[in-house]
Amino acid sequence: MDGGLVILILLAVLVIIVFAKTAVVVPQKSEFIVERLGKYDNTLGAGFHILIPFIDRVAYKRSMKEEVLEIPPQVCITRDNVSVSIDGVIYLEVRDAKLSSYGIENYYQAAIQLAQTSLRSAIGKIDLDKTFETRETINHQVITAVDEAALNWGIKVLRYEIKDINPPASIMAAMELQVKAEREKRAEIARSEGERQARINMAEGQRQQAINVSEGEKQKRINEAAGRASEIEIVASATAEGIRRVAEALGNEGGMDAAKVRLAEKYIAEFGNLARTNNTLILPANVADVSGLVATALSVVSGVRGTRVQSTDQSAHAAGSPTGFGPGETRGS
Repeated sequence: MDGGLVILILLAVLVIIVFAKTAVVVPQKSEFIVERLGKYDNTLGAGFHILIPFIDRVAYKRSMKEEVLEIPPQVCITRDNVSVSIDGVIYLEVRDAKLSSYGIENYYQAAIQLAQTSLRSAIGKIDLDKTFETRETINHQVITAVDEAALNWGIKVLRYEIKDINPPASIMAAMELQVKAEREKRAEIARSEGERQARINMAEGQRQQAINVSEGEKQKRINEAAGRASEIEIVASATAEGIRRVAEALGNEGGMDAAKVRLAEKYIAEFGNLARTNNTLILPANVADVSGLVATALSVVSGVRGTRVQSTDQSAHAAGSPTGFGPGETRGS
């Protein structure tokens, strides 16, 4: 009984070992490479599989999920001979489990090395200032280079991203000074543009003010001239009207007598004014002969009146005769 129990136990252990060797469960999004007697036989997908004991074996296990690999920092030299330290990450995915197993020994290490060499090549073609501006271009160049080689490995490179770009401390200090100088330059330009615009606005305002002042002065002078012209015209019209009425009054009956009385009044009034306003009084020799002075003044008025009457008669004769002479008159008479 003891010997039979040991045999049963050994058989059970053997069955368990054989089952463990032959039964394979493949997880989701994974593939197993099976070799039969050391040669590729088939690729197992997700699920439960039975292998032939001691003949078939699982040689490689591949995850079909997207994987992320960190690219260690490396020193790259730019086109302007500046050394910068750059690291990154690469995203890849196994598309063919068989090629990834037999196409290359270690596709992780191969992808990392190829990404580093491609990055050094891309950085060497650009200046330091452009490395920060052209990250997308650099990433695309690395992806293209790695993906082209990874086709033979059954690997698909999905993305590559630069994590950090670290120039030397001296270069960083110089770049900070450059950025500061550029900002100060832009500030100075903006300030000068503001001052320029302010001066232009002030000059334009002064110009408009001068124009408005001159226009106002011009209009003022025009108005004053128009006022003086109107004043002169009104005074002249009033004077003419006064002279005309005086002439008419002199031509009427009693006009000369009224003129005599008026002249005598004026004569006496003016001498009275001279006596009140001056200490020294100059008098004509015949100051007592008021009638003589009035007669002299009236002789002037009579002369003016006679001239006016003669002019009126000549105008009437000229209107009655086409030749401008009266009836029976000739040019020689």
